[in-house]
Amino acid sequence: MSVAVITGSAGLIGSEAVRFFAGLGMQVIGIDNDMRQFFFGEEASTRWNRVRLEQQVPNYIHHDLDIRDAPAIERLFAHYGSEIALIVHTAAQPSHDWAARDPYSDFSVNALGTLNLLQAARQHAPTAPFIFTSTNKVYGDRPNLLPLLERETRWDIDPAHPARHGIAEDMSIDQSKHSLFGASKVAADVLVQEYGRYFDMPTVCFRGGCLTGPSHSGTQLHGFLAYLMKCTMSGKPYTVFGYKGKQVRDNIHSADLIAAFHAFYRNPRAGEVYNIGGGLESNCSMLEAIALCQEIAGRELHYSYVDDNRSGDHIWYISDLRKFKSHYPDWAITYDVPRILQEMYAVNQERWVGA
Repeated sequence: MSVAVITGSAGLIGSEAVRFFAGLGMQVIGIDNDMRQFFFGEEASTRWNRVRLEQQVPNYIHHDLDIRDAPAIERLFAHYGSEIALIVHTAAQPSHDWAARDPYSDFSVNALGTLNLLQAARQHAPTAPFIFTSTNKVYGDRPNLLPLLERETRWDIDPAHPARHGIAEDMSIDQSKHSLFGASKVAADVLVQEYGRYFDMPTVCFRGGCLTGPSHSGTQLHGFLAYLMKCTMSGKPYTVFGYKGKQVRDNIHSADLIAAFHAFYRNPRAGEVYNIGGGLESNCSMLEAIALCQEIAGRELHYSYVDDNRSGDHIWYISDLRKFKSHYPDWAITYDVPRILQEMYAVNQERWVGA
């Protein structure tokens, strides 16, 4: 049986990947030590999802390992060796606000942890596709230099600008304000590219917009769409930071992202980079998302607004999906924002109502 190694396996994208690749008949080895609880507190713990995976996925084996522990990672890869057919690396410290509080932990998880995995893959499974969930924060705040127009509920791109299709992979990652989180992810992103190009390994960086879905353990500092719906359903207050609440994000459902992973797995390339998100088909402003949550949940969200935006935060970010679609023309977005929020509401009644 071929083996898929998945880091962050109890998280949103990791758990979706576990179920998908286990469903293909692969033995799935999960690596997750619930660092999300350490980063964001008990409400963000992924323990509930780990238990669910262990109960529901027979060919899943969980390892409570820290990706910063190079000897432990090396032993795990050595044990499975050439049986490893795929590595999906989703484990990360994902918040730019949190990174400023503890830069050492942020960089060691995001950069050093990625290096440990790459080196273990190079030594024991160099032909296995290595899929890395990078981030649009590698571009820093450079997207904020785009010509934007203010609409009633959102900021929008000048329709005459080339970025009307979304932000493409040729945007510079240099000389912009990234946040420390963005800097640690840049380091990891470039490492993944370099192992692909230098050692001719099948590696890919998926530079994600907002990754979301019903299994997201959303919190104030990360996972805005899930946390927004959670606050609407539970009655918790929510804070909107800056840009008049008109900041725009594209949102990709975890199932659509895993479908992109599968496309790459079936036909990998070396040292590749793709911007991935909801693109023009699945995006919203904060104000638009609030209105949708209230409509779906049938109750008002109690939210406040502060003028100060988060440092380095994007005003408008929509991914240009044309490069990935040109390489993998059978892939497509199947979820838009209303459908994502409706699913979150339906699935999380027990977890979030009155939470």
